[in-house]
Amino acid sequence: MKKRIVKIKKVPVELYKILKFENLASSGGEAKFMIVDGFVKVNGRIETRKRKKIYPGDTVETGGLVLEIHIQSQVT
Repeated sequence: MKKRIVKIKKVPVELYKILKFENLASSGGEAKFMIVDGFVKVNGRIETRKRKKIYPGDTVETGGLVLEIHIQSQVT
């Protein structure tokens, strides 16, 4: 399984938006279909809620890729 770190600025982020912004789906609609059809796991469990809130520390898995969610640190 290939891993990728995803840094988010705002918490929480809806699951379908992560798939869209990481180019794992070509649109928000496609991302929602992937989720509803059972092709996405969150923290190792199949997730079918499109608007599932994703937080730092969560993992999102689809298509042989694992996304590790981190918060983007603020530069002061």
